[in-house]
Amino acid sequence: MLAKIISCALVGLEGVLVDVEVDVHAGQVGKIDIVGLPDTAIQESRQRVRSAIHNSNLSFPQKRVTINLAPADLHKEGPAYDLPIAVGILAGANQVPLDQGNSMFIGELSLDGSVRHVNGIISMASAAREKGIEKIYVPAVDAPEAALIPDLIVYPVETLGQLVMHLNNLLPIEPFVPQRQPALEAEPSYAIDFAEIRGQEHAKRALEVAAAGGHCVLMSGPPGSGKTLLARAVPSILPTMTIEEALEVTKIYSVCGLLPSDQPLMRQRPFRAPHHTISQAGLVGGGHWPRPGEISLAHRGVLFLDELPEFGMRTLEVLRQPLEDKVVTISRSTGSLSFPANFMLIAAMNPCPCGYYGDPTHECTCTRSMIENYQKRISGPLMDRIDIHIEVPHVEYEKLAGTAPEESSAQVRARVEQARERQRARFAGTGLQCNADMGPGEVRRFCTLDEVGHQLIKTAMRQLGLSARAYHRVLKLARTIADLAGSERIEPAHLAEALQYRQRRRD
Repeated sequence: MLAKIISCALVGLEGVLVDVEVDVHAGQVGKIDIVGLPDTAIQESRQRVRSAIHNSNLSFPQKRVTINLAPADLHKEGPAYDLPIAVGILAGANQVPLDQGNSMFIGELSLDGSVRHVNGIISMASAAREKGIEKIYVPAVDAPEAALIPDLIVYPVETLGQLVMHLNNLLPIEPFVPQRQPALEAEPSYAIDFAEIRGQEHAKRALEVAAAGGHCVLMSGPPGSGKTLLARAVPSILPTMTIEEALEVTKIYSVCGLLPSDQPLMRQRPFRAPHHTISQAGLVGGGHWPRPGEISLAHRGVLFLDELPEFGMRTLEVLRQPLEDKVVTISRSTGSLSFPANFMLIAAMNPCPCGYYGDPTHECTCTRSMIENYQKRISGPLMDRIDIHIEVPHVEYEKLAGTAPEESSAQVRARVEQARERQRARFAGTGLQCNADMGPGEVRRFCTLDEVGHQLIKTAMRQLGLSARAYHRVLKLARTIADLAGSERIEPAHLAEALQYRQRRRD
């Protein structure tokens, strides 16, 4: 007897419906064939499903079973098909109703019949709603995540036996009712607050500007000056994520299996700090069947690259396109997948191999050629894409030991959110989120200068050797500084501050 159960596959970050067709027919007893481009985990489901059925006090059919995962040309991977395969086998053996209606089944089976967590539930639930499916059966631990998608009846399944009782109308499973979630605007907890950082007023100001407009930052300074501490405090001054941004980030973390079990919705902006030994695939994503990399895991948040020159030169170069396009496309022989990559890059580096070039309190032991070779590990095109270049000097003892209160992250975040609100109003209907997202057309429209401003940037382009890209980035940065000041126009003072954040020519 033939049964058809609806399940779902993951292609990148999106769900694609899969029909699990199960034919229970005469033939070699106990033989199970699975076709439709299954991976090893799906092939091994034969043993898991058989044991789960037996250990749930159900009867495995003493017939041959053929399972087709359609469409047949779509690669399927992972254990999420265990539950639909088991339901299909039981339906083909007349142990559950053959017609499962408008329902989707997702879940991995343990040998004792319990249903285990699978990755990407929110993407699959979203695909179910888009295709008009009304009910979805998921592992009980994943029900809160599936319930983030509205207009969908979510059934939390703990065991295969419980599901069979429900399908036979013997002991119904109650649909999952999500508890009222705290508002996204509720004050989140952060590891580091700006109030804990002594001194470094210039660096704090630069990071505030970066947070207000979504700009990239490179901090250079001697060891121990506080570059890492400053970077780790940046999430505390970023605006609270909107529900749309939270769902975007949640989908990425769910697919990667990094979503906390007690947190179905990501409420805090990501902060990713990969080690400098990371590969290109680890940074931008990849693999035989591409998965998101660190830049996608930092989507809507911060990607922190400490000791920037220590990263491989080829690894750093792959950042150039995502920094411009806010998306990364990975191509394979089987097709191309795109992952979102709208992140704030914050990088830190020492000025030389020993770390003390230009430091007034320590003597640099590096030769001129060593310093030049060290700094040239970061290419000019990549440096040109970084909006803010700042020096982070040693903090003096008087400031470290001082007792005067420092400005808290909450105070800075309030100004940042006001600036972002001005940007959202300005970009209404354009799809842009912040000033860093502007293209040349938006720069010409929203970043107009007066005569003094034109003369100022003309002189700066000649003296600093700014490229056309740097010209646009300076204007976007000046627009952010004006937004922080509550100004509708870019004044010469705003432009001057933006220019002093640009990288100077190397001698």
